[in-house]
Amino acid sequence: MRSITCLFLLAATLFSSNCFAARVAILIDDIGNHANDLTALDISGELSYAILPYTPYAKPFSTRASQLSRDVILHVPMEAISGKALGPGALTSDMDKEALQTQLVEALNDYPDVIGINNHMGSFLTQKVVPMAWTMEILRERSLFFIDSKTTKDSQAQNMAKLFGVANASRQVFLDNIPNEKQMMFRLKQLIHIAKKSGSGIAIAHPYPETIKFLPNAITALKEQGIELVPVSELIGDKPMQLANQTAAE
Repeated sequence: MRSITCLFLLAATLFSSNCFAARVAILIDDIGNHANDLTALDISGELSYAILPYTPYAKPFSTRASQLSRDVILHVPMEAISGKALGPGALTSDMDKEALQTQLVEALNDYPDVIGINNHMGSFLTQKVVPMAWTMEILRERSLFFIDSKTTKDSQAQNMAKLFGVANASRQVFLDNIPNEKQMMFRLKQLIHIAKKSGSGIAIAHPYPETIKFLPNAITALKEQGIELVPVSELIGDKPMQLANQTAAE
């Protein structure tokens, strides 16, 4: 009887530690402009990807990622405070409801493998309640989730997502704002700290050569810290997480 009790307690401990292990997602943005972006799929691990609409390699990347059962979302260009050029498929504050929703729907129709969206730039538009409400209306209709890239601390995007019942989350760390190994390791340690404290965290990275080289080591470091790398969809709907770095470069 005693041995059975010990086995039960051991199993319960293992189950508990697996269930409550800290988890992180790493979402690679800005996919689609370069053939080399496809190399991001060669990295072993549950990375997630955000493709820019109407870029040359967005469709082949999305198709290949779907075949590999990797999470792919649409990286929707949105108006920035800086006024930077947005590229095709952009949502801007001068659009009325019909124009904005038509633009978004056409992009989503072009990439049927995507399971959600996040904002590319967007420090201006995500502050605007009405355009964000129009955006969430479409996402609700299609059962897609939203990840706030948090390019401004004043973003209203998640508030609108919650109001419309759209599953959502936000990023905590930009992994490669400065794409060298020392700085990326610093950001990775931030992500690890957040995950251990809060239970989960989301980092955004980019398909820079330096980042692609760094990520396998980053994944190993996460494992060594007992942190599970998961698809970003697994963190949607988690307890809201505090933004670690509220000021982010576009």
